[in-house]
Amino acid sequence: MRIPFIKMHGLGNDFIMLDAREAELPTLSEQSAAALANRRSGVGCDQLILLERSSSADFRMRIFNSDGGEVEACGNAARAVALLHGEPAKVETGGGIIELSPTQGGARVDMGFPRFEWDSIPLDYAMDTGAMPVSWEMLNNPSAVNVGNPHVIFFVRDCEEIPLDRLGPEIENDPLFPERINVNVADVRDGAINLRVWERGAGLTKACGTGACATAVAAIRKGLVTSPVRVRLPGGELNIEWADGESIIMEGPATEAFRGSFEWADYA
Repeated sequence: MRIPFIKMHGLGNDFIMLDAREAELPTLSEQSAAALANRRSGVGCDQLILLERSSSADFRMRIFNSDGGEVEACGNAARAVALLHGEPAKVETGGGIIELSPTQGGARVDMGFPRFEWDSIPLDYAMDTGAMPVSWEMLNNPSAVNVGNPHVIFFVRDCEEIPLDRLGPEIENDPLFPERINVNVADVRDGAINLRVWERGAGLTKACGTGACATAVAAIRKGLVTSPVRVRLPGGELNIEWADGESIIMEGPATEAFRGSFEWADYA
């Protein structure tokens, strides 16, 4: 069975897009998702996105990280989906309903409301999520925010100095985070945020839309920046708007790279 795909990216965070809204595909397993995501023997991606029919929204977006694990949300993929869909839509995700609208070269996405309660992150036990009394070497007192998926955010002097390739997996898999965690290190300069992200199940990526949202919300809550704020990632910039009691608005680019097909049996 030959399956068409579309390769897209948002600021270098890249995706395999599979569209099953019109015709159903065979069941996608974690093993198949990981095999397709492999950059040597598969198509290669940070996340695989499966679009399906939905009874509660215009359609459903399922997200599989490069290790094959399914996760709740992906902001960069949401912009890519908006570009692919071509018109405003309400989209069902594992983290809730999001609203997206294509713009010139990208999209504007309503990511929904952030959550701050310790059991909504979730954490293993109760604590203040605004300044958590925990540390890993030079990283300490982070904030935690759930924006459809869980994030922990460390504000540091210079995010480039942090060995995130080493500390990221240690923090991601700490027992404090029963569903694992996305790890963000950020610094604030000239009213903008510089950000690097270790993504749960994917590792270091050039950009993370939900990480930009979570970090912007945490920085606004701490009074470090004002909304709207530019978030600078290795792959480029996103604009994030948020005020207390309101939903998060993310705006930025997305790009279609190429289209192709693969034989389903090769990855089953």
